[in-house]
Amino acid sequence: MSITNIKPTEGEMEILQVLWQKGLCTVREVHEALDKKDSGYTTTLKLMQIMHEKGMVERDTNQKTHIYKAIVNQDKTEKQLVNKMIDNVFNGSAARLVMQALGNHTASADEIDEIKKYLEQLEKNN
Repeated sequence: MSITNIKPTEGEMEILQVLWQKGLCTVREVHEALDKKDSGYTTTLKLMQIMHEKGMVERDTNQKTHIYKAIVNQDKTEKQLVNKMIDNVFNGSAARLVMQALGNHTASADEIDEIKKYLEQLEKNN
């Protein structure tokens, strides 16, 4: 699978989020960060092994405890997934995605200010 066309599952995305946030991690550290009561350590281990096979993560095996690191870019992955969602769920309408997101999630004052600044910048560029 090409790194430019990664399609992480929900579980893989959760692991990637931990790795993007923390950097280098053991399976135990990722599992504890996920704080999943319904899945065991071996499930996290297996998912991370699959992610290694898919080329999503690197694994340093120089020590007894393997250290993992995300090798897919967070920004590119997020953009790819959002574009896919816009196309598949919102029939190509970014505006519908934004309105749905803001209608279902209460944005903080800081987030609203950030959104306004971003929209102003988009208007200037158009």
